[in-house]
Amino acid sequence: MSSPDSPSLPCPFEKRFPSQLIRDDVFFMSLAFNQAIDAWRQDEVPIGCIIERDGELLAAAHNTVEGSRDPTAHAEMLALTQAAAAMGDWRLEGATVFVTKEPCPMCSGAMLMSRVKRVCYAVPDSKMGCLGGATNLNDLARVNHHLELTQGGVLENECRELLQAFFRIKRTLE
Repeated sequence: MSSPDSPSLPCPFEKRFPSQLIRDDVFFMSLAFNQAIDAWRQDEVPIGCIIERDGELLAAAHNTVEGSRDPTAHAEMLALTQAAAAMGDWRLEGATVFVTKEPCPMCSGAMLMSRVKRVCYAVPDSKMGCLGGATNLNDLARVNHHLELTQGGVLENECRELLQAFFRIKRTLE
């Protein structure tokens, strides 16, 4: 990654503008995809996250690890903090997380701890994903909360293409 002072990497992807009339999984994942584009434009790994409850947007974030120099500044962690502030409670019961790539161990654990109802992710991650990819924290027998999961399928190709293009371009610049 480049330093925070270097110019952002031009993003060849366009944002999506879903209809506000149908607030389904595609609508919210489209908003997460747009957050991922914002991350790319700031030279961050293009992962975006949206949290909603009852069709209302609670949080929108993207990775800021490089710019903030904070290893915990993943899209999901930032969105969980925003959603907790919006709800006035750390318990995010009834909320759904939409994220463009399967959450890592830290983010998956935070989602379990915050008691979100459901997680919908676009791209599975067989190396670091902890909601079905490399492992599944949801399968731990002794945890007191389990997440409903929607794994892959919702804008999966678009989100995968975005991630792959970002890293392909980064490799050619190194």
